[in-house]
Amino acid sequence: MTADRAAPRRVGRGVRAHVFLLAGRRSDASHGEALGDAHRYGMAAERAGYAGVWVAEHHFISYGVCPSAITFAAHLLGATSRITVGTAACILSDRHPVALAEEAALLDELSGGRFRLGVGRGGPWVDLEVFGTGLDRYREGFADSVDVLARWLSGAPSVAGNGRFPFRPVRVVPRPRRPIGIWVAATSVATVELAARHGMSLLLGMHAGISEKVELLDRYARVAARHGHDPGRAAHASAHLAHVEDADELAALAVRSGLPALLAGVREYVRVDGSPAPERDLDGYVERLIEIHPVGSPGRCRAAIARAAALPGVRHLLLMVEAAGGRERTVRNIDRLAVDVLRLPSARADGSTVLTAGG
Repeated sequence: MTADRAAPRRVGRGVRAHVFLLAGRRSDASHGEALGDAHRYGMAAERAGYAGVWVAEHHFISYGVCPSAITFAAHLLGATSRITVGTAACILSDRHPVALAEEAALLDELSGGRFRLGVGRGGPWVDLEVFGTGLDRYREGFADSVDVLARWLSGAPSVAGNGRFPFRPVRVVPRPRRPIGIWVAATSVATVELAARHGMSLLLGMHAGISEKVELLDRYARVAARHGHDPGRAAHASAHLAHVEDADELAALAVRSGLPALLAGVREYVRVDGSPAPERDLDGYVERLIEIHPVGSPGRCRAAIARAAALPGVRHLLLMVEAAGGRERTVRNIDRLAVDVLRLPSARADGSTVLTAGG
């Protein structure tokens, strides 16, 4: 099997378009229905010509009902034949890095190289209590977890632990036939610098605008270069809310109508120390997302995607397509983005993929 069957599916300048799935549950759906819909959206992404699908991971909240992005990825890889499938992101503070590395190596081999591993530190949530890892793993242990994970996926024949994960050298089985890349979800300068020191690519979230992402990417490039890594080899991923309608106001109305109910799920987080989770102005946050992301007419969406595709080092755009809600509306959004905005090869007879601002 070939390593990357999605290479032709690009949006210009080597940037590829992916669908980003939250698997969020709305009040009128069960957990099973939310997961089933997310799987349908992944299948729709392959039919529409996207390069891949990335799956979010959450615990104990309805904002996203997928507790294991790598398990969902395995299921979707088995149901598809072309797209890459990634995790955005596996919560590394909740699990042992060797266990995750073994699963990643297994999926990489079974899928013919179509699996992509994204990891994140997570938050100070009750997950840490439930899984027995503790608040210190969240506060101080992320770098040690990334160290073990990176060495296990490097292709080395054996790996030993470190101070936080002390274990004798053991054989890596299955041993990756080549180093497996890791994407690191980063919202802070410290995490950006950690990824840069390892030469790992970044996963940048939807909350940040273009200027904020440029600052993080510039910091990454400087730190990576100081540690002997070529920043030009990074393949950063950037997440963006995306919804297209015939007119800007129709798209904004659809997002205003559907997204607050989904975002309300973040209020279900429980902090492990018992303190209240911070309150967020959901309506204000929705308006900001509409402003900074490709939400609107095909022309406005193309211009926003072109700006995102020009971010330094970004090679993957992850489009969150579930904002308006409803199975039919989401599938329609996936298809319209592919045809009217991204102009993906399988969706257009002329194969045009290049996006230009104001398109």
